[in-house]
Amino acid sequence: MNKTGILLEVVQVLSDLDLAISKAYITSDGGWFMDVFHVTDQHGRKITDPQTIEYIEKALGPESNIFGPKGDSSPGRLVGMRSIGDHTAVELIGTDRPGLLSEIFAVLANLHCNIIAAEVWTHRMRVACVLYINDEATGRAVDDSERLSVMKEQLRNVLAGRGDDARGGRTNFSVGSTHVDRRLHQLMRADEDYGSDGGLTEGTDSDLVSRPVVTVENCGEKAYSVVTVRCKDRSKLLFDIVCTLTDMLYVVFHASISSDGVYALQELYIRRNDDRTLDSKDERERVIKCIEAAILRRVSEGFSLEICGRDRVGLLSDVTRVLREHGLSVMRADVTTVGEQAVDVFYVCDPSGTPVDTRAIEALRREIGHTVMLNAKKVAAPSPSDPANASFFSFGSFFGKLLPNI
Repeated sequence: MNKTGILLEVVQVLSDLDLAISKAYITSDGGWFMDVFHVTDQHGRKITDPQTIEYIEKALGPESNIFGPKGDSSPGRLVGMRSIGDHTAVELIGTDRPGLLSEIFAVLANLHCNIIAAEVWTHRMRVACVLYINDEATGRAVDDSERLSVMKEQLRNVLAGRGDDARGGRTNFSVGSTHVDRRLHQLMRADEDYGSDGGLTEGTDSDLVSRPVVTVENCGEKAYSVVTVRCKDRSKLLFDIVCTLTDMLYVVFHASISSDGVYALQELYIRRNDDRTLDSKDERERVIKCIEAAILRRVSEGFSLEICGRDRVGLLSDVTRVLREHGLSVMRADVTTVGEQAVDVFYVCDPSGTPVDTRAIEALRREIGHTVMLNAKKVAAPSPSDPANASFFSFGSFFGKLLPNI
């Protein structure tokens, strides 16, 4: 049975499993919905692992919590698929600058807080973080009001950075259980990182190559607005788009999703939650800018650094300090603790926008390689072909025949 937000919750399950969606058909009418997803792992292989298949069936089946609470859902104890135990969630947003992440982690280490999980995104010179911390000594959530007040003040000072920063920074302690990626989208959209031009008129030539092509048109005879997205395909692309539309209070009634392995085409038939189409030009332009920003927040170029080692308080502060000393800026970060092991991924680039010098990576490996395992991978640059001219089979005409008469 259909319910508000059900599509986002379904896509979220597939996204958390890091499954690649090569094709999808989405349709809902009245009180029912039917979605079909063609998925593989990130290497393009068929999903054959029995545990993964069983998890999908349980997560999306009739006993799943997404169709209504059943039993103990343990709110606020999961980051993606990972259980992280008792914690305090810290939300930060501010102006990005070299070394900022190192300073944030150093503040928490000095306050004897252990970071058990974290997600960090940057976009248009702004940074958003959701950090999950606990007390170093007890392993419990940090709930002392005086200690939290000191933490908030110190983090605010770090985020303040330059005195001429008009937008400033904010620190909050979250008590909800919103999915971490969804929360990061909410923080950055509330900060208006989509800007007046969607953040796409500035930057290098490669920025323009990777620019998504987004249009919004009204389908008059069917009383839908049609959002069409053409862009370089990547992991979690559908989640980012559906998440943005859902939080902007739009409902996706029908959609067709396809990918040729390099570029993706998504056609989504939407209405506002009051059942109206997007009739004004300003509203359509705002949707376009917000979707563009949601796509670009997760785009990374340069190197990904996968770090694995015994977890300890101050580890992240030390690692990010070394990154800063070698002239590397963190574009995104995914921090995880598995048992007593820290498993972290940092996406780094040169602050000037030039390619990362491999000598800096090797120097980094020599400096921290004796304490943690380090695996460096170059993130592929976008293809020089234009997504607007990529060859796709459009489902628009075929899909329109499936839409009910209004």
